Amino acid sequence: MSEQRRPCVILHSPQLGENIGAAARVMRNFGLTDLRLVSPRDGWPNTAAETMSAGAFDAGVTVSLHETLQGALEGVTYLIAATARLRGIEKRVSDAVGAAEAAHGRSVAGKGVAAVMFGGEKSGLPNEAVALADLLMTYPVNPEFKSLNLAQAVCVFAHEWGKLNAAENPADYPSQSHVTPIAAPADADAEGSPPAARDDVFRMFEHFEAELERAGYFFPPAKTPLMKDNLRAALIRADWTEQEVQTFRGAIKALALGRGKARVVRED
Repeated sequence: MSEQRRPCVILHSPQLGENIGAAARVMRNFGLTDLRLVSPRDGWPNTAAETMSAGAFDAGVTVSLHETLQGALEGVTYLIAATARLRGIEKRVSDAVGAAEAAHGRSVAGKGVAAVMFGGEKSGLPNEAVALADLLMTYPVNPEFKSLNLAQAVCVFAHEWGKLNAAENPADYPSQSHVTPIAAPADADAEGSPPAARDDVFRMFEHFEAELERAGYFFPPAKTPLMKDNLRAALIRADWTEQEVQTFRGAIKALALGRGKARVVRED
């Protein structure tokens, strides 16, 4: 997708340069490059923003400074406002997924530039800015703790935009070819055994590896960490239940010590 078709991010009256830099960093992570600042409290440029950006500005994120929101909306044909307070305004409301889809759909259809607007750290967007929006974007934050860091708020949207961008350009995102839907796990298997706690699985790994170590399996020594990682990666895919962990540990013990007439006595 061309730079001209990607949405821009507007930070309205941001306070901390660190948040501006962190927002720029996550924008670049997910393919967004147009950052517009409206009356940042500490001015622009900002040394703290540069530090927190991890090089995002040199890597392609461009920043334009505006005294008013009107100036920042130049060329914008669709405005999304991020807000935790819906304020009783009669507007369409969506989450980050819906907002990203709306912005992406307009970009693909060639309907100009969409913008996603975030308010300052202290009080969010002013009502007059929200009134200009075509769509309100809200996140399912804890009602008892709604405060979300400005850069983190940008990250939530940018991530959803990145997913759409990757789906449209799979050749540019080879790691996404390995992504598959994960079914919700059942609370118990067919026989009623609940899922194994991860610490029990970890102790099973240690038991198995200790016996393999005793049998001289890990050779040469330099490859031991990699061999253990490979074994654990294979075993963990089983999505163990408590009963399966107990059964497997019993099998390890039987292989190591034998059972009944085949049992051996070991000093350790």
